[in-house]
Amino acid sequence: MERINELRRLGLFDARVPRYTSYPTAPVFSPDFGADFQAECLASLDPAEPVSVYVHVPFCERLCWFCACRTQGTQTMSPVAGYVKTLKAELEMIRTRLPEGVKMGRLHWGGGTPTILLPDMIHDLAQAVKSVFPPAAEFEFSVEIDPTLVDEAKVEALRLEGMNRASIGIQDFAEDVQEAIGRHQPWDVTKHCVDMLRAAGIHSLNADLVYGLPFQSEDHMRDTVEKVLALDPDRMALFGYAHVPHMAKRQKLIKEETLPGDLERYNLSQIAAEMFRKAGYQAIGIDHFAKADDELSVALAEGRLRRNFQGYTADHCDTLVGIGASSISSFKEGWLQNAPATGAWTGKVEAGVLTGSRGHRFAGDDLLRKAVIDGLMCNFEVNLATLDTVFDDAAALNALHEAVMIEFAPYVKHVGDILRITEEGRPLTRIIASRYDAYTRDAGTYSKAS
Repeated sequence: MERINELRRLGLFDARVPRYTSYPTAPVFSPDFGADFQAECLASLDPAEPVSVYVHVPFCERLCWFCACRTQGTQTMSPVAGYVKTLKAELEMIRTRLPEGVKMGRLHWGGGTPTILLPDMIHDLAQAVKSVFPPAAEFEFSVEIDPTLVDEAKVEALRLEGMNRASIGIQDFAEDVQEAIGRHQPWDVTKHCVDMLRAAGIHSLNADLVYGLPFQSEDHMRDTVEKVLALDPDRMALFGYAHVPHMAKRQKLIKEETLPGDLERYNLSQIAAEMFRKAGYQAIGIDHFAKADDELSVALAEGRLRRNFQGYTADHCDTLVGIGASSISSFKEGWLQNAPATGAWTGKVEAGVLTGSRGHRFAGDDLLRKAVIDGLMCNFEVNLATLDTVFDDAAALNALHEAVMIEFAPYVKHVGDILRITEEGRPLTRIIASRYDAYTRDAGTYSKAS
């Protein structure tokens, strides 16, 4: 309890800080960097370096109340078909800005619910993407799958288009929790989905769980983790529920008094993490777990683990091109987000204008601070000597390093050239990383550090 009180004193249960899936973070993106910046970044791509491509499908047949993603509900396929048509038009605009010969190393479909697409739509969209970004020799195609909205025909269509990794959203299997978040997903339906995927030859499987949900208890968490382990996924993500009803209006349907308290929430995360470790999974960063032979574990051991808007990744591509409403691209020049609202994004495409609406061009010490934050978030350490060889002004951060070590002692230590977060201090990682963030914004934008 003494350690918990110390972590509490350092802000674990009160601080609201970014998850650092990017630096600078999306709330500081500016409309000064839009379509023109996007065109510049696309034109500067090196054909010798494969890119990753992210396609956002924002539609859902049901809107889960806990979700804060850019999604919209639909009971018919008409708007989905229209969206796919617009995606194809956007891809054609991008084609005209690309240097000849750019290839795709990774493709990820996220949402929303990509499996809302009918089989013919899956083929149509996949072929459109490949016509602009031909797959490289080493190609991974991953798709976020809703077990309640997929069948054998859709799985077969995805397989034929090259899907070789599936990401299953689970959250929690307890019925009262599912009812409280508007997501009915029985265990047998999820198990059937996994069996379909495995029968189709899709053996690489991710599973997403969430802690801090309404009515969630320690028994709920243990039962859910046991069932997830029975599915034998390669890797798992354990995300903390961010209750931000001022930003995600649907979360107003979740009564705050049903949410676990700070200490209960922390204990839920620790119970799940310990069960994963005992089952042989390795902790990856702050919220992922993977088998020892999984690519994430290998990337961690080799020092090439990365963090992007989907979480931790072993992606070897330096560039991520976002397609669709609200998608975010990562270029060597900086960040670029497409128009977030589907209507605004559609309007830009129909006007023949690239859909980038806001972004950030790296300047000043952005890359230096990004390197520090990325190192802490991925490896819980940063090699200061390496920074000195890459960035001329790395020495300017020495005072900041000293201040961090004083504030977070004994959880941050300086060992030779390495600034390291101790194992006991890892729950504070996001807070520690935030001390290297040069940008200020409303703390209410972010979730609690725990």
